[in-house]
Amino acid sequence: MDKTNKCSCQCGCNNIKPKEIQNNSEKSLVITWQRLVSEGSTCPRCGSTENEVDNAVLELKKRLNPSGIEVIFKKIELTIEEFKKNPLSSNSILFNGQLLEDVIGAKAGQSQCCDVCGDEECRTVEVQDKSYEMIPADMIIEAGLKVARGL
Repeated sequence: MDKTNKCSCQCGCNNIKPKEIQNNSEKSLVITWQRLVSEGSTCPRCGSTENEVDNAVLELKKRLNPSGIEVIFKKIELTIEEFKKNPLSSNSILFNGQLLEDVIGAKAGQSQCCDVCGDEECRTVEVQDKSYEMIPADMIIEAGLKVARGL
């Protein structure tokens, strides 16, 4: 994050930092997930990831709240215009400003998706030799716990 309150993460979203990130205390884990929403719809991989991230956030709250770490979850909707400028910004998950891939030693990939995404290739997460279109809850939990250990 930079001093201008703009997001400077590697996803390239260039969004205004959520207030929770701007004023992040030492004992907060801020999870930010963003995805394309066009005419009220999102693509199947983002829809599936949404279920996974919701479950992961609940599990992280259950594990971290007793130790005094507040889990703050922020969902950001990208417009079709924002998505077309940077398709890899969709379906990205950040933990206190760090991309999931950076936290767990994975990398972002991309593949063709669906009608909602048009001709753009959507974000995937590549761990070792496996590519994930839907980001599984256990991967999200692993990243969240790793960042929380550093608080």
